[in-house]
Amino acid sequence: MSVFAKAKASRSARAAWTGLAIAGVSTLILSACATGGTPPAETEEPADAGDALPIEEGERDLTLKVGTILPQSGTLAFLGPPEEAGVALAAQEINEADMGLNIEVIYRDSGDTTTDIATVSVTDLLSQDVSAIIGAASSGVSFTVIDQITAAGVVHFSPANTSPDFTEYEDSDLYFRTAPSDLLQGEVLGNQIAADGASTLGLLVLNDPYGTGLAEATKASFEAAGGEVVAEELFNTGDSNFDAQLSAINAANPDAVAVITFDEAKVVVPALVGSGYPGDQLYFVDGNLSDYSADFAPGLITGAKGTLPGPELEDDFRERILAVDPDLADFSYGPESYDATVLIALAAYAANSTEGVDIAKYLRQVSGGTGEGEKVTDLGDAFTALSEGSQIDWDGPSGPITLDEHGDPTEATIGIYEYGDDNTYSRIG
Repeated sequence: MSVFAKAKASRSARAAWTGLAIAGVSTLILSACATGGTPPAETEEPADAGDALPIEEGERDLTLKVGTILPQSGTLAFLGPPEEAGVALAAQEINEADMGLNIEVIYRDSGDTTTDIATVSVTDLLSQDVSAIIGAASSGVSFTVIDQITAAGVVHFSPANTSPDFTEYEDSDLYFRTAPSDLLQGEVLGNQIAADGASTLGLLVLNDPYGTGLAEATKASFEAAGGEVVAEELFNTGDSNFDAQLSAINAANPDAVAVITFDEAKVVVPALVGSGYPGDQLYFVDGNLSDYSADFAPGLITGAKGTLPGPELEDDFRERILAVDPDLADFSYGPESYDATVLIALAAYAANSTEGVDIAKYLRQVSGGTGEGEKVTDLGDAFTALSEGSQIDWDGPSGPITLDEHGDPTEATIGIYEYGDDNTYSRIG
């Protein structure tokens, strides 16, 4: 089973979600074999057809230019290949649909927060008159460029930003994401750690919007389950020495440690296990759930667990994305990148415009957030329906998305994974 959650698509519900870590009152509907609890009854709040914009019937002749700022370098570089492959696959299939919309993608690097690569990349992309920019993967990086992008009237769409701070951010209704807020991942992670029998928890946390937001949600969930966080150690991007943080965690002797980092896990995990902490009591997150077969000694983290947003990868999508990049070893956020690209194209088609502001007006609608459209999973069917003036509700490989008025997905799946002796992970829930 997987952990499935829905949040009501209303401003009041979103505000409650934002306050979840503090108030302990959830507007999410959860069902989880991972937590061992009895799932509450599931309810639906239908999309509001009255908010839907009209869709012009007829053929289109549109050329859509999209840029990406995905990590080709920096502490999240391992996410770059699957994300760029997801975008490339979507662009290929959109063009192959031959429905009157041709998409061109310009790929640029986001770097990480220790560099100014993202700003340089965004400046370059805006000079080329892109309608939308996909990325960054890092929430911290996106915060450095979101104002620059949205001020230009361009859609900013991330496949992997999970910081809760984006929900209420003043973005002129131009920011969107296919990844759920870390209020959800933190709740799932905290509950999973408690369900595994830990009563005390240590946190090693990247000091940026992603790390601190996820840590806060994890802590709130774990404590609500009766546990106690006995150590919470922060570090900054670019730090190379973690001795003080690891010593403090070891001194607290927690039952479990959640490693909320990016690529720094390659340094801190061997150091922590080498100091005597059991590798099977570690918990990873989406920022570092990776293949460590070439980095760690065999068996170093056997039994360690981690969380990652997204449903189980479908075989058909795996084959299609591998045809784009046969060297992919990790598929994290590839489906979300694919769906971000598809939604931008469908919104442009629905608007019959490649202006960023026009695309943004239709993004929620084609995702099923408004309009009560028919569910579609095939690109050809989606374009055909739009050309006939019909409303659609796109469901892609990342699952149902259903964007709300903040640009957040209101339906999401969080997978539970476990590491084997070879330091690779597989889905267990």
